[in-house]
Amino acid sequence: MSVSLYDVSIPTYRRTLQNLASFLDKAEAHAKASGVDLSTYTEARLVADMHPFVRQIQMASDAAKGGAARLAGVEAPKMEDVETSFPQLRERIAKTIAFLDTVSKAAVDARSGATIELPIPGNTMIFSAPDFLMQFSLPNFFFHVTTAYALLRAAGVPLGKMDFLAGAQMAAAAA
Repeated sequence: MSVSLYDVSIPTYRRTLQNLASFLDKAEAHAKASGVDLSTYTEARLVADMHPFVRQIQMASDAAKGGAARLAGVEAPKMEDVETSFPQLRERIAKTIAFLDTVSKAAVDARSGATIELPIPGNTMIFSAPDFLMQFSLPNFFFHVTTAYALLRAAGVPLGKMDFLAGAQMAAAAA
């Protein structure tokens, strides 16, 4: 059995974004139970020079939609990075998942031999499609999801490893 570029990318982005949304649910429940203002979480940083929690969610969204778009050879939807609240963050995650649902397996897999150019300030990174996914896109995506997880954990939200790995799936099974 072979695994396609699509199989490694789109379902991974999708499921992890669903888990990220479940982090928000747990954080909101924890804030309500312990009397914590949600801005404690939205503004959280591990150190002063890092992006806050809200920006980590935005960048995880950007990584998923940008990665999927580059792999499929389509335009990613533009999002303005204006979210400040949990409902807005949930909406952004939902919009990102909705975009991922439009990306076809055929489009991604047809570009498995494509060259992907990623402009960055002062340079352009050039990858084969598989290298882009495995060496840049997925690591970048997981960096921001992991950072969001760590920010909530540091603020006392009771998240564990299984929330990261199977959060949405666990929530659905418990319902």
